[in-house]
This record gives sequence, structure tokens and C-alpha cells, in this order.
Amino acid sequence: MLSILSACGGPQGFITEQTPPPIYPDYPGVTIPVNIAPLNFMISDANRLRVNLSVGGLSMDLKGPGRIRIPIRKWHTLLDRAVSREEDITVTILAKIQGKWHLYLPFQWHVTRDTIDPFLSYRLIEPGYEVWKTIQLAERHIETFRERIIADNQLTENSCMNCHTYGNQDPALSFFHLRGPGGGTVLNRNGELRKIDLFAQGMLSGVVYGNFHPGGRYAVFSTNLVLPGFHTQKGERLEVYDRESDLVIVDLEQNMVIPFPDSFAPELRTFPVFSATGDAVYYCNAPQITVPDSIDHLRYDLLKISFDPATGTWGNKADTVVRAAAEGLSVCHPKTSPDGRYLLYSMAHYGTFPIWHQETDLWLLDLNTGETDKLEEVNSRYSDTYHSWSSNSRWFVFASKRDDGLYGKPYFCYVDLQGKAHKPFVLPQRDPQRYHNTLKSYNIPELSRGKLPFGASDIERLYYKVPAEKVSIKQSVDHE
Repeated sequence: MLSILSACGGPQGFITEQTPPPIYPDYPGVTIPVNIAPLNFMISDANRLRVNLSVGGLSMDLKGPGRIRIPIRKWHTLLDRAVSREEDITVTILAKIQGKWHLYLPFQWHVTRDTIDPFLSYRLIEPGYEVWKTIQLAERHIETFRERIIADNQLTENSCMNCHTYGNQDPALSFFHLRGPGGGTVLNRNGELRKIDLFAQGMLSGVVYGNFHPGGRYAVFSTNLVLPGFHTQKGERLEVYDRESDLVIVDLEQNMVIPFPDSFAPELRTFPVFSATGDAVYYCNAPQITVPDSIDHLRYDLLKISFDPATGTWGNKADTVVRAAAEGLSVCHPKTSPDGRYLLYSMAHYGTFPIWHQETDLWLLDLNTGETDKLEEVNSRYSDTYHSWSSNSRWFVFASKRDDGLYGKPYFCYVDLQGKAHKPFVLPQRDPQRYHNTLKSYNIPELSRGKLPFGASDIERLYYKVPAEKVSIKQSVDHE
């Protein structure tokens, strides 16, 4: 710290502030993994910055014109020192604003040896209903700043692409839906890239929201008849809701669809995920609505039904896990942690389109104790949703609109061994100005343990040259 002080003319050369520095992104006080890329930052009103990073006798001085970019090799040396000494990194900042130097209160970065999965995929899309013709799926190496495009709809006749989903955070197991004449569900499994038409006679629609069984053979999906709507008097602009929806399980080895048991009454069922052990499916459930005007009364509970992977059969009874509707809330997007301890989900006032609901928050259910954490340290005043876990169950990533209420960005949150969630931080960028310059949202960020084995040219070839495989409906069997 002495070196950055002397650069400003000694103790009389600056104004001492009693607040932390107003840096962007909001990195003060965050917990970070030992394998994360440098937390580069900026102060919008500053002409010059001088920064000192120190931990365990190791010190680094940096300077820049309002922005700080930390050399990546020195950064990882700093992280390793913090972990080995079990000490925080202290950040001290001097900023020159309107010709005067300001010394701000130091803040800390806590570094944990619990690593995060090193790759992240997301959909880059304009955050509105009017424009969606430019869509890309991207993969980012989060230990560095390397990003590549894994699918680009400019190469597939401007077709719509749904977000990319992994199984077991495994780069050899993933899917996304590719719409259009040459489309289908793109399945990346066991080193093979396939295109499957996951629609058969008797289904409501093609499949929509999905999740892999931990064994990799099955995937569970919703089938949805979706209607859009527009608010005329409320603060929200767009609503999307299901007129009808149901669940199916797909046997990926036999190209067979296993429908939800027809012994259940017709209801709205969506957002299915397998339990960590694969012997049950969690899903969101609500009564069917009769008129569009009742959309603000549409609220989903979280249910659980058993599944036998040996026979490929559903159970015959569903249990309620979270009674949200009775509290005037609606559950969306449940995600089970790989270790089976937690269930992370979104809560909104109503409906199934939480990304456009400002009030949407993340809640965490401890399946061992039954306790629910409303994650007040994590949530913001804008939408926080579209979340997924890291393979060690110590981290999750989610899309948050906390900056401006419009653009979603990927934030990481650490959950320690005691179950405490720490202050989240946004995905670091080489240039911290990038989030101010981009016109794209980062939809449904998903973590992966490795690099995907395909790229945009492979998806272009699949779209034009490979016919979609067909599926058939499994005949009714006795349920367990």
C-alpha cells in the first residue's frame, strides 16, 4: 500500500474516504474460488486508478485509466498464496476523480480452495420479445477469458435456439433444442452428436424444459402449449404461460417416450428434474387455468414422484415438497445439488416466466433438515433465476438482472459446508466495461467440468445434412 500512497504525493496528497470504493462490478467482500479468472474492475468517474493487492506478504501494485486489468499469472499466484496461508486478499484503491486523489477503505476477497467447474455455457440473446433473430450459444473458460461460440443461428437459417443443458456437469452429456425446418433436439452423448425429433403422436407438443437422469440413459422433459401475453397496466411487459403442459421421460438408448401416468388428473406440470439419486422426479404443478385473465392467480407448488430406472416406469403417487401457492407464491426451475443435499428454486408472485418478474428470488431447501433459506444475501430487487450447480455442490451460478432490471448476467454464489450462502459475484471479464457495452443477456448459465466436444460448424452440419431421428411412445404398463 505504501507504493500507491507515495505515487500521489504522500499523506497530504489525497482525500481519505470512510467508505469502500464505488467499483464496478460489485466485488468488495465476495468469496471466490481459487481457480477463477482475475476480478478486473473499474470506477466510472475516475481518470486514474492505483491499486494494491496483498496477501501473506505478497503484494501487487497496479494502475490504469479508470480500469484495472490484473495480469492472469500473477493473479493465480496471489490466489494460491491466499489459500495456502488461509488469509484474505486485501484490496486498497486510490482513485483520481475530478483532479483529486481519493483513498478508500480497503476491502477483502476471501478465497476458498473449493473450486468451481471451469467451463460455463449460456445463450446470448437480446433481452426482449421483439428481437431474437440473432442468437448464439457460447462457452466460456472461467479460469481465463477465453470464449467460443458453440452454436450460431446465423448458420441455421436464423432458427430459434433454446438454452444448452448439461447432465452431471459433464461435457460429454448435454442437449439443446434447435428449431426450424432442419431442427430437433441436439443431443451430445457418449462422443456422438445426434439430432432427435422428440415429438410423437399423443404428445401435447415437442419437448421444452428438460433434465438428464444421473445415469445418463434417460432425460425428463415437459411438453407445453405456450401462450404469450402482454400486460397493459402493470410494470411487467411480457407474460408467458401454459394453456396445457405435462411431463415425459425419454429413453435415449431406445428412442422411446415414457408418458406421465394417465391415472393422474389433468393439471399443469412443468420444469421437471431428477433427484440426485435418480429415483424420483421433482416438478412444478398447478391447476389448469380456464381464462387468460386468471394468469395472476396461476401459482405452482413443487411436487415429487418416484421413478424406477431399472424398468423405466413412473410411480403412482406424487407428494408435495413445497406448498408455495398457499403462501401466494409460485415455484419455478427446481435444481437438485449433485450431493443430494439441496434443492434450489425460484419463487415469484405467480406464473412460470420468472425472468420477466422483478420480484423473482432464489430459495434454497435443505433436503436433510427440511429448512428453507430465502437467500437474502444472494437476491436483489430484480429477477434472480435460471440457476445451476457446480459438480461439487459448493457453487451455483444464476442469471441476475440486478444491474438495470433488463440485462441478465451470470453470477456465482458460494455455499459453504454449513450451508451458508455468501455474497455472489458476476462472471469476470477481461474488460470490465464489457457489460456496459453489450446488448445481450446471458440466459440460463450452466457449469461444466470440461470443454464441449462440438462447435458452431458441427451444429450447422447437423442442421442441414443430418435427418432427425424419430421417437415412439412406450405402451402403458403397470406403475410401481
